[in-house]
Order: sequence, then C-alpha cells, then structure tokens
Amino acid sequence: MAEITASMVKELREMTGLGMMECKKALAETGGDMRAAEDLLRIKSGAKASKAAGRVAAEGVIGAYISADRKCGALIEVNCETDFVARNEDIITFAKSLAELSATKNILDTAALSDANLPSGETVEAVRKALIMKLGENISIRRCGRHVTQGQLAHYLHGTKIGVMVDFTGGDESLGKDLAMHIAASKPMCVSKEQVSADTLAHEREIFTAQAAESGKPENIIEKMVDGRIAKYLAEITLLGQPFVKDPEQTIEKLLAQKSAKVNAFTMFVVGEGIEKKTENFADEVKAQMEQAK
Repeated sequence: MAEITASMVKELREMTGLGMMECKKALAETGGDMRAAEDLLRIKSGAKASKAAGRVAAEGVIGAYISADRKCGALIEVNCETDFVARNEDIITFAKSLAELSATKNILDTAALSDANLPSGETVEAVRKALIMKLGENISIRRCGRHVTQGQLAHYLHGTKIGVMVDFTGGDESLGKDLAMHIAASKPMCVSKEQVSADTLAHEREIFTAQAAESGKPENIIEKMVDGRIAKYLAEITLLGQPFVKDPEQTIEKLLAQKSAKVNAFTMFVVGEGIEKKTENFADEVKAQMEQAK
C-alpha cells in the first residue's frame, strides 16, 4: 500500500472540501488511490465532483487578443515561478503579443509559436530567453487557444489569472461580454449536455447510484433519485443549464433564446490549472538532512 502523505490528504481535502481525518481514512481504505478515495468520499458524504479549475498550482498570466472585426482571436497562457514575476509588465506584454501572433498568423501550438517572429523581428524563443535572464525565473509558454468564427468573438480577463473567449452568433458585444464573464465565474465544462462524454455520465451515474443506495429506499425510487441527480449535474456543468450570474432567475439557455443568440464554443484558461506546484516544508527538509547525516 502506498504511504499516505500529508500532501495527499491536503490535495483530497481541496478536491472534496471534507475534513482531514475523513480524507486520511479514505486514502487508507483505497491504498492511496486518489481517484478511488474521492469516489469513496463522494459516496459516503454526497460531496460533489471536484473542479480542477479550483486547484490552481502555478503562477503566470493569460494573454488575449481579438481582431477589430471580432472574427479571429486567441488566448495564451504563459507560466512563471512566482506571483511577483507574474505581475511584471514585461511578462504581461509578452503574453498579449503571443495571443496576437497566434490569432493573426494562424499558429495553433506552442512549438510553432516559439519559432515564430514577433513584429520586432526577434523570435518568440529569443524574447522568452531574454525575459528569463532579466526576471530570473523560468518562463514557459504552456498553451494557446485560437478561435475563428462566422459569428463574433468576445473575451473577458479576470485580472491576468482567468481568461475566457466565447464564440457566439446573434446578440451583440454586450451579450458576448456577459457570457464570457459568466463562464469565468461559473466554469462550465462545455456548452450543452450533448457534449458531455458517455464515460463521464456513466461514472457520475455510478457514484449517484451508490449514494442513493445508502438511503435504503426501493430500487424504483433509487432510479428516479439518480435520474434527478444526473439532470442536476448536467445543469451545473453545462453553460446552457447554468443560472445566469447576473440574473439567477433565468438560465443561460433562456438568456440566449431571448437574444436570438447561440454559443458555438468557448475556451477558458485558468493559470496553473492541473499543474502541481512543489511545496517546500522547511521542518521536513531539516529532518531529512539530519537523517542523512546519521
């Protein structure tokens, strides 16, 4: 069985919002398997699925660009080591210039972006290396998301940590901004329930069935309970099913219907999403060094 470390317990707490001892016990019961421990806690406590977007673990900035006709745009994530450097104007400007380069030159991946030339004539890679020398931290271009549409684009940046670009048809620029802000706040997984994978639904149905079985109710009642929870889950994770943040009395689907509009796609980047950040524990470091010195 894998050793249950404090960092594993901490990660599971952040994923589920449950207590330390509950998380430690679940990890022990599942042999340190994080996914299995999360599922076990969800079954026992009714906790919701974790949101990866809430587990920001690295520093950096999001850069955004949309063309004047709002038909072409891009988001870029540039990572660095500390929040201090992430606030530096040079790295913010760098991220913005990369977003414009990706959009205007039809560059879809970070490797091609690194080889491309900026308007100054320098390559992106040369500028990145110069920033590393100047700022004293490792700086990397993590990902880019480019949109081209027959409709129109809108974007929203929450500071420099969350960036959203939405591709929509109908409505106006104000609607696009509202949609992008809503996505940043509510973090849907996709536009509609049709885009949720069969595997994801099957996994959630398995969890909800196990949760409902704990109630001891008849099988036909359990089936209805599970169907209801699946419907609620789909409403929570899909853009169309979510209550509009500026008017929770109506869903995004109803808002779009009122405006005779449609969301075709969206991209949301959260700085550091899914990246594990190394955390140092000074006491543990000293203890380890003392053990090695024996």
